[in-house]
Amino acid sequence: MATIQIMSVIGSAVPTSLRDQGLLACWYLMRNGEAVSGPMASKASAQALAERLQGGSLVA
Repeated sequence: MATIQIMSVIGSAVPTSLRDQGLLACWYLMRNGEAVSGPMASKASAQALAERLQGGSLVA
């Protein structure tokens, strides 16, 4: 099974819907270079989902 990684994006790469909420950064889960989640508003949310999907091991 491929490792899930957390990718952060900042500034204009953040989707407009999140920027409109005042967020300047968001996080995605990636596996083999492909996004496996939509943008998340917090790194903690991304880590929790990654742990559920991967069963506890995480590379960030």
